[in-house]
Amino acid sequence: MTAAVAALVVAAGISAVSAQTEWKAPPEAKNIKNPQPPTPASIANGKKLAEANCVSCHGPGGKGDGPAAAALPPPKPADWTSPKIKAETDGELFWKISNGRGAMPPWKHLPEKDRWDLVNYIRSLQK
Repeated sequence: MTAAVAALVVAAGISAVSAQTEWKAPPEAKNIKNPQPPTPASIANGKKLAEANCVSCHGPGGKGDGPAAAALPPPKPADWTSPKIKAETDGELFWKISNGRGAMPPWKHLPEKDRWDLVNYIRSLQK
C-alpha cells in the first residue's frame, strides 16, 4: 500500500516543496463557528468518515502515523491529538479539511455537515 500511495503522490505531481511552510488557515476561518453540536451521533459519524477517508495517513488514533504516512513527502500528516491541533479553532480545522494542501486532498465534496462531524471527531481525540 505504501508504494502505491507514493506512486500516486508522484503521479499527481505533489511537490514536497509546495507544502513546506507552516499551514495556516486564512484569518477569516478562525472565527467560523461550528454549527454542529458534538453529540455522540456527530462524533460517531466523524469517526466513520475518518475510518473511510483519513486513517491511511492520519492513523487509527489520529496521530499522523497511518500506513501511508511514511511514503508521503513533508509535511507529514497532522497528529490530531497534538497541542498544536488542539490550539486551532474549529473553523480553522474545517477550512483545512475542506481545502487540503500538498498530499492532503480537499474534502469539499463531502457534505458540510460531515466535515463538521470530522472536526467534532478530531476534538474527541484530544480529551
